[in-house]
This record gives sequence, C-alpha cells and structure tokens, in this order.
Amino acid sequence: MTQNLQQKLSYPTLAIFSTDNSFGFGYRNNNDFGSDKLFIKKLDNDLCNNLITDFHKFISEENLQKINKISVSIGPGNFNASRLIVVLARTISQQINCPLEGFSSFEIMAKRIASKNNIYTDQQSFWIYKKLKRNGFIAGKYEICHKEERNSDLVIRETVLPKVLKEFESKDLFFEANYKDKEDLTELLDLSNTNFLNTSANSWQKVLPLYPISPIN
Repeated sequence: MTQNLQQKLSYPTLAIFSTDNSFGFGYRNNNDFGSDKLFIKKLDNDLCNNLITDFHKFISEENLQKINKISVSIGPGNFNASRLIVVLARTISQQINCPLEGFSSFEIMAKRIASKNNIYTDQQSFWIYKKLKRNGFIAGKYEICHKEERNSDLVIRETVLPKVLKEFESKDLFFEANYKDKEDLTELLDLSNTNFLNTSANSWQKVLPLYPISPIN
C-alpha cells in the first residue's frame, strides 16, 4: 500500500442516514471501530431546521474539514427525510471536495438480515421488501458474494435496486425490511470504508434520493 493511500485511509469518514422514523449521523476516525461516534434522533415536523442544527452540534468545523469520505442512505424511507439528508450530504461533499456514495436502506440492512437468517451460501440471493399501504411492495434483491459462516466476512451485493413489485414468485426467498438505527448507521460507516477506492471526488453529482413511489403513497 502506498504512503499516499495510507494517508487517505487514515482520515475520518462520515455517514448520514434516515429511516421511516429517524435520522442520524455517524463519524469514524482513522478507520478505528472504537472511535465511532453516533447521533440518532426521531423525525419531527421541523426536520429541515433541526437537521442542520443537530449536524453542527454533532461535528466540529475542524473535524468536518478532515472528512475523507461520506456515505448516505438514499431510501426507501421517509420521503422528506430522504430528500433532505441527500441534499445535506451532496452539499457537504461539494464544499469540502470529498467523495460521496449512496446506499439504499435495504442494502444497508442486507448483511444483518442475511446473518440473522443464516444465509451464507455463495451466490444465494434474497429479496428485502416493505409492504405498501396500497397493493404491492417496495423490494430490492441481494446476493451473497462469497461463502463464509462468519458474520464479519459476509459480503452482500445489491443486484436489484429497490423498486415497486406487485408480487413475488413462489420460489423467491424474501424478508421484510427491519430498520435498526444503531446497527444500520454503523453498517453505513463500514460500507463507507469498504468502498473507499470506488468513489471519485465529484461523485456527489450522481447521488440522488431513491423514490420508488410517489410521496403520497
């Protein structure tokens, strides 16, 4: 590993996420799991103002300037929260010239769900879904990338970005989406470090909120 790469990997990473009912920030220094700092808060009617206020309380200007990678959850989740946190992440990424990568909420929870249900077989796939108030589901598809029976070694690939489905085929393996604030925020920090080399400095332009359905559904 070159000295330049080692220096890059020593910088902190930032995660910004939201679910149906909450939002939060995560900070990890020097790729050290023990340094994790997390902030999680329930959504309210004044998210637009509280998001910025809480973010400034969470991280100092000095630490923000040191951030070397940002990861953000893009949905599916609360429509307004998804939009606002992606705008925040894009703005920070652009201002400090820092790579930004987006992950679907289902991809973030996929490793946890696979581990809970003992899915370890290489190339085995499964769906994660959320039932809509009307007919159908929002669902994404995920695949195990290698065969290990240790949770920390699981690698999950998102093969179908969450979208609207009317039904599943009987042979499909599927699990209901299950948000876990602390675990998912920590996993988003993990994904940020794992995918460090896969994101360019101007990548904020490509990261957009995921809206599988209209905000009124």
